[in-house]
Amino acid sequence: MNTSFQKLFMAGAVAAALAVAIGAFGAHGLKPMLAASGRLETFETAVKYHFYHALGLMILAVWAKAAEQKAVTRAGWLLLAGTCIFSGSLYALCLLNIGWLGAITPVGGVLMIIGWGYAAWAAVCY
Repeated sequence: MNTSFQKLFMAGAVAAALAVAIGAFGAHGLKPMLAASGRLETFETAVKYHFYHALGLMILAVWAKAAEQKAVTRAGWLLLAGTCIFSGSLYALCLLNIGWLGAITPVGGVLMIIGWGYAAWAAVCY
């Protein structure tokens, strides 16, 4: 079995599980704190992007296994890194209220965009 496939799919599945858990924790345990700080919408954005990209990562993992394309595998790793930085920095911003963490968030977004670009390139070129 393709170990890149296994690692990417496992990372996507773990990321999806974490997105559900973090989203539930935010909706139930943190909602009063997040609403009071005005960060509820930011937290919800982090969870949405986290979950969407976790699903995308699992889809890319299946594609990488079927097509055996390094570009697809790279796309997956870029999505994972981008999601960790994007959503992770927003989670930290919401929970720790450290404003400069918001400056890191776009780096994660750029990595996600590049990852999807790699996926598009792989679809066209292979």
